[in-house]
Amino acid sequence: MGTLNMLGLAKRVGARFLLTSTSEVYGDPLEHPQKESYWGHVNPIGVRSCYDEGKRTAETLTMDYHRGAGVEVRIARIFNTYGPRMCLDDGRVVSNFVAQTLRKQPMTVYGDGKQTRSFQYVSDLVDGLITLMESKYIGPFNLGNPGEFTMLELAQVVKETIDPSASVEFKPNTADDPHMRKPDISKAKSLLHWEPKVSLRQGLPRMVSDFQKRILDEK
Repeated sequence: MGTLNMLGLAKRVGARFLLTSTSEVYGDPLEHPQKESYWGHVNPIGVRSCYDEGKRTAETLTMDYHRGAGVEVRIARIFNTYGPRMCLDDGRVVSNFVAQTLRKQPMTVYGDGKQTRSFQYVSDLVDGLITLMESKYIGPFNLGNPGEFTMLELAQVVKETIDPSASVEFKPNTADDPHMRKPDISKAKSLLHWEPKVSLRQGLPRMVSDFQKRILDEK
């Protein structure tokens, strides 16, 4: 509904409209890494469907307003992003692991921890969004870091960054959790001349120092 309202506003005032879509439009992918041409593998009635299908519908509305009403649009499919000033308890895996380790709690890993994600630092995403908005291309474009980590590998990087004695606690996996997630960014590279610059090992300490300050303030 928010997308529909904003598209109506963009149409009225003649604005260029940016849709920040998501890698979740690919669902639990059967193609790896995921290209923008892949239509996805989504459960329409699962526990994650409201988000997955909501974003897929938002992309549909955006393209309908572009084709039917001439609205100038841009679509970015954003993969996992992390950085300073995230909510401490937003439930995202990087903030979970960092906050838990700083609070001397075990990191919660769901399932066997072998599912993969790709993590991009926030400044890379911002650069990508600005570049997309200033370009002539509609998209969709994958904006993400192709560096791929299992959850256990991510936990290891967090341990090395914060506390080598940190531990991991396994819990049953959540329903419809994608097994693999990795962007193919060749389209963004060739058309937008964009690619991420900050690796996980470079970006994580910047996030940790911000979280550290705020967790100390809690005490």
